[in-house]
Amino acid sequence: MSRVQRVLISVTDKTGILESARDLQQLGASLISTGGTARMLRDAGIPVQDVSDVTGFPEMLDGRVKTMHPKISGGILAIRSNAEHMRAIQEHAIAPIDMVVVNLYRFEDVAAKSDAKLEELIENIDIGGPTMIRAAAKNYQDVAVVVSPDDYPSIIDELKAGSGELSRDTKWRLATKAFRTTAAYDTAISARLDRVSSDAGLPDSLNIRAPKLMDLRYGENPHQSAALYGVRGKGLAGAEQLHGKELSYNNLVDLDAAWQLALEFSHPAIAIIKHTNPCGCAEQDTLEAAWQKAFEADPVSAYGGVVGVNHAVDAATARLMSQTFLEAIAAPDYTPEALAILTAKKNLRLMRVVPAAEPLVIKSITGGFLAQTTDSGKLDRGTAVVRTQRQPTEGEWKALEFGWKVAKHVKSNAIVYAHAGQAIGVGAGQMSRVDSVKIGAMKAVLPLAGTVVASDAYFPFPDGVEEAVQNGATAFIQPGGSIRDVEVIAAADRLGVAMVFTGMRHFRH
Repeated sequence: MSRVQRVLISVTDKTGILESARDLQQLGASLISTGGTARMLRDAGIPVQDVSDVTGFPEMLDGRVKTMHPKISGGILAIRSNAEHMRAIQEHAIAPIDMVVVNLYRFEDVAAKSDAKLEELIENIDIGGPTMIRAAAKNYQDVAVVVSPDDYPSIIDELKAGSGELSRDTKWRLATKAFRTTAAYDTAISARLDRVSSDAGLPDSLNIRAPKLMDLRYGENPHQSAALYGVRGKGLAGAEQLHGKELSYNNLVDLDAAWQLALEFSHPAIAIIKHTNPCGCAEQDTLEAAWQKAFEADPVSAYGGVVGVNHAVDAATARLMSQTFLEAIAAPDYTPEALAILTAKKNLRLMRVVPAAEPLVIKSITGGFLAQTTDSGKLDRGTAVVRTQRQPTEGEWKALEFGWKVAKHVKSNAIVYAHAGQAIGVGAGQMSRVDSVKIGAMKAVLPLAGTVVASDAYFPFPDGVEEAVQNGATAFIQPGGSIRDVEVIAAADRLGVAMVFTGMRHFRH
């Protein structure tokens, strides 16, 4: 081991850097820095040498060239135990650099903007930063590389305890983290630039880059191990847990299903999920009314359910929610009064979620991955076609539009009995559509008379329509496209019900 005597600092995220730089200086290390970081240190009274003074060249090309110089890279890459390396840097008046503290341009912040121009993306690709990080990591036995402010406290503590030295194990840990960081950075660039050139929204190569956010107790079952990977601050994976027990794998799967369904609606809406399928869903003028309508559709199944909410949870809604056992709630926010009510439930998991658009839906199969664009298809009355003699009433149209949104989030084969703003009965995941029709009716607690039926795919035979009408349905919405569409439409006309074809399927496997 050797003392850290010379440190290069160049950071975009300046969290904690002043305190750490001051500690390094007090430990006897001299500091080298670039641009804004150097100015910040100097303004704080911390002695620092500009990189341009080390290299003899100014920063140039609008800051594109700062640290790419032999007097920097040589000082990082020279192996201290290699006599030829040390002779070479002495010959060229290159001083060794013992620690590199670098984090990168925030490319991902720019990449997250859907309207980011190619020029903006290119200018936010860091070149010197990854070069220094990789160089230091390659020479880890002699150079410590620090890429995250999270590591500053432990590094300073070890330096203080070790008279300015870091252990080989610490340097190895930092180096492996550094290579993960540059790999993730390059993957983010590649993935975003692929989206620029891909008309279909599907990249030529699938770059999956997701750091581990947390270990989970187990997977779908206790004998399976599991973890959550993703990006902090985005979507459900990056949600903030405000209260409750640790999350399970199944909690997260159900929370995502509930959250996605709730976000289908603009007015206050609530989705109650069991095993990824909605057992209750409603959109009303108030969140309190939405909860009442969602819950009353199937209060037995709602017990132990997972809830998605599209508006901030208020006190009135929280009081109603607290009257039944729930596993978890995902919402954009909670009022202080609502939090006070819900946190009285010791184990109830409360998640605050920031909506995030996902360009791709990805699933794993044996030996590979499947990727598709998100199912963002919406119903448009202007393009939907009424195929029956009877037109839907305005009330039926509203119910059909609501039921169509819910059916999109039910496992196929999916059938939803609905009124305007309220799901009444859900038939999910059956091998035959007529069985889903029967199960949807069987699950209904409220009367089915006057409901409409939404089907995620076409009715292959008239039997599903006939069964639903017998149960009280008066109108249907489906994609159409069966070789027996004529028979199905004829059955609807014979029974005096309305039927709308959307031309769009909503399978969910």
